[in-house]
Amino acid sequence: MSIESGRRVLAEEAAAVAYCAEHLDESFTLAASMVHSCGGRTITCGVGKSGHIARKMAGTLSSTGTPSLFLHASEAVHGDLGMITLNDVVIMYSHSGETDELVKLFPSIRSIGAKTILITGRPESSAGRLADLVLNTHVDQEACSNNLAPTTSTTVMLALSDALAIAVMDRRGFSKEDFAKFHPSGTLGKRLLLKVADAMRPYSDIATLPASASILDVMQAITNAGVGAACIVDEERHLLGVISDGDLRRHFVSAPNQLHASAATILNAHPSTIEPELLAVEALEFFQNLPRKLGDLPVLEDGKVVGLLMLKDLLRIGIV
Repeated sequence: MSIESGRRVLAEEAAAVAYCAEHLDESFTLAASMVHSCGGRTITCGVGKSGHIARKMAGTLSSTGTPSLFLHASEAVHGDLGMITLNDVVIMYSHSGETDELVKLFPSIRSIGAKTILITGRPESSAGRLADLVLNTHVDQEACSNNLAPTTSTTVMLALSDALAIAVMDRRGFSKEDFAKFHPSGTLGKRLLLKVADAMRPYSDIATLPASASILDVMQAITNAGVGAACIVDEERHLLGVISDGDLRRHFVSAPNQLHASAATILNAHPSTIEPELLAVEALEFFQNLPRKLGDLPVLEDGKVVGLLMLKDLLRIGIV
């Protein structure tokens, strides 16, 4: 019985969204144009379930390039109307179009000079007659068995809000890179913004030694720095080679008594390196495509060592 009920609700709500899509008209285009050309902010307003959708719409708009904020209709008449300016567009949410707190706001908003868009299931309602533009979210009935709880109506209202937000986003030419700027802590933001320079260990925190250092010195430097390889450099920080943990193990297997041999005798003079301005996600791909699996890459700028990129640090920053 529960599965049958769930399928019924999903089917009814899906059908209502599809109906709304089929009956979109020029009002939707005008609404997108109003929000896009708005010289101020887009303010969303509602109470109850409609208020929750209005708040979500404000978040969606803000994250897709349209400055937006939510205004609670009940608080508006107690001073919060002050957040509205004549350059703003106010998107009002009321399924019935008769919500008292909302209807009372229209004269004040008009006196301020802001434009209003109403999203409602009853365009002929009191709020519908007062709004500058109406978007229709009519449904025949709610998915609630008693036809009382806001279900299908709020689903259509939410879907239409998303459609409007994306239409405005497309008009702005809002790109993945723009999206990342507003979501710097998300995976997408990190993939598009973080560079090798942001993930690498800086020069001062890595193991760097001259070619004359002993293998024992190399081991101590790697241990102290907590890294997996040492960079062998000249006096100007030019990279002469790299000695990894694996290089050390292979050396002692073949020459267990040469602890004080020169680092120059075992260094890899042609190591793979990477640049600090490369995106971190590209660096991860570089690691994955190396013919020999490595855990550390020297970071070079103008031929000089500026840091060490460790695979484990790259994974830790959350780009995957």
